[in-house]
Amino acid sequence: MARTTLALVSEIVDVDTNISSTLTPFITAANELVTEVCSDSSYTDARLTLIETWLAGHFYAMRDQALDTDRVDVLSTKFQYKIGLFLQQTKQGQTALILDTAGNLAQLSKRMEDGEASGVSVFWPGEDYDSEEDE
Repeated sequence: MARTTLALVSEIVDVDTNISSTLTPFITAANELVTEVCSDSSYTDARLTLIETWLAGHFYAMRDQALDTDRVDVLSTKFQYKIGLFLQQTKQGQTALILDTAGNLAQLSKRMEDGEASGVSVFWPGEDYDSEEDE
């Protein structure tokens, strides 16, 4: 059972209601990863919930990147992201790494970079939102 909730994750990411009214796929993926990688550490339930919340936010942010710059004069858009792999790509993923002081997620990320572990994927059964259709 997931430790985090829609309300907790919604506090750290701006949820686009056109993409989803629920964060279930992202919370499920975060729960599975935290349970597998972090639950053997001596973390309290509160710490595991924090890690899971930020990790779910990371998975959501990978799907719906946060807007960084939007210029009307030349109609350009720039999204917030850091060029990096795996959990280093979003602020939420970086925060999950910081909260995991035992280094479980960092070790997993390193193994994935080295090709020694496969990543977690998120299946999205909903439809993609295309803003051009609204015009």
